[in-house]
Amino acid sequence: MLGFSLRSLWNRQFVAGLTVLAISLSVALILGVERLRDGARDSFANSASGIDLIVAPRGNSVQILMATVFGVGGTGTGMTWESFEWLEDRPEVAWAVPIQMGDNHRGYPVIGTDASYFEHFRHSGGQPLSLAAGTFFTGDGADAAVIGAEVAARFGYAPGAVIVNAHGSGEVSFDLHDDAPFTISGVLAPTGTAVDRMVFVTLEGFDTLHAQEDAPLSDPLDSTATPANGHGEDDAHDDHDAHDARDAHGDYEAHEDHEDHGEYEGTEVGHGHEPDRINAVYVGLIDRTNVLGLQRAVNERPTDALSAVLPAVALAELWGITGTAERAMRLMAWAVALAGMIGMVVMLSATLDTRRREFAILRSVGATPARIFGLIVTEAAILTAAGLMLGLVLLTVATFVTDPILSARFGLRLGLNVFGARELVTLFVIFCAGLLASLVPAVRVYRMTLADGLSVRL
Repeated sequence: MLGFSLRSLWNRQFVAGLTVLAISLSVALILGVERLRDGARDSFANSASGIDLIVAPRGNSVQILMATVFGVGGTGTGMTWESFEWLEDRPEVAWAVPIQMGDNHRGYPVIGTDASYFEHFRHSGGQPLSLAAGTFFTGDGADAAVIGAEVAARFGYAPGAVIVNAHGSGEVSFDLHDDAPFTISGVLAPTGTAVDRMVFVTLEGFDTLHAQEDAPLSDPLDSTATPANGHGEDDAHDDHDAHDARDAHGDYEAHEDHEDHGEYEGTEVGHGHEPDRINAVYVGLIDRTNVLGLQRAVNERPTDALSAVLPAVALAELWGITGTAERAMRLMAWAVALAGMIGMVVMLSATLDTRRREFAILRSVGATPARIFGLIVTEAAILTAAGLMLGLVLLTVATFVTDPILSARFGLRLGLNVFGARELVTLFVIFCAGLLASLVPAVRVYRMTLADGLSVRL
């Protein structure tokens, strides 16, 4: 029966091939939509798994989440350092990590932060960040940078390489900071999250870039004008003394911070540099049951208009926004599958009239109506099974091609994962649907009589 069905389909290979292609496209689309949905949700959840609260200037919670965790968009004008210190000193807070944004490196977001980021940030259910090469930020200078695995792989960077950042988010660069390069001190190990596509610099280094571009320019033709540093020659000696005093005071404060906060793999965790404004703060709580109280305190702070965002709640809002699009894509995928099933029914039914004598001859040599019925169902099963296998091949190829693109642009990783139980159930449902669709032409064949098949039609 199987061999006869295969030879019969081979005689109609063009129409049968189109039917298999339609079924395979529907399978690839259905499974692809589900894999994209699951990959996006897993990647987003893994990226924000270790953060209890995100504090940023007043704004939409989804926008704040996307900007601070995934480097997409911005958070507005920023919040004051005084608000960060107020937040850090709250009794509910175990740790707080300052975040600065607004620059990019060849399209990848640049994040200004300090060593506490690498100590407290968690991903993929609580895993800490680790290094593939080099070291985290050290106290040697403000020009250190730590890059994600994807940035390193794409541009071939390694510790010791010098990079230049630009002002602006995404691939839009307004001003190239080629006068303030950074030296890569470390490369992070792959995480499968948005961290892989980020460049981390120190708070001091981030501020240095913008301080240089904001410095007022003096008139070179005005001999009485003060230099760009705001002091004349008579103040040079005073500046030198003040600089020495500041260095001594800064060394003392750094030592105090070092003692207060400890070390993380050789890096100083204290906030050595205090910028005027930052874009956001990652917050970890001593007891997560206090999150609502702290959120209310942040939202009601009178001196700064702030928002406290719970990552899990913001993700739920994001899925609510994208839920309509997900349902539309899923509906479209199943509509394509239905079209493939209808196409198979049409193909099998359209060939019945041309195969009437074939069936009549089979009946005349002893084939029962049930055997003819089984022949049609077997052909439908072969077409459906071939469509399923081709669909899996198309999905694998599409995943292999689009995974680097989605990872580079959105920080999403699909991966060539083994098919899970839900996907296997989907394949089984589609196969059963193909068998059910074949019953329409099979019943018609079953009702054909030997006399009808041998009669001459004029």
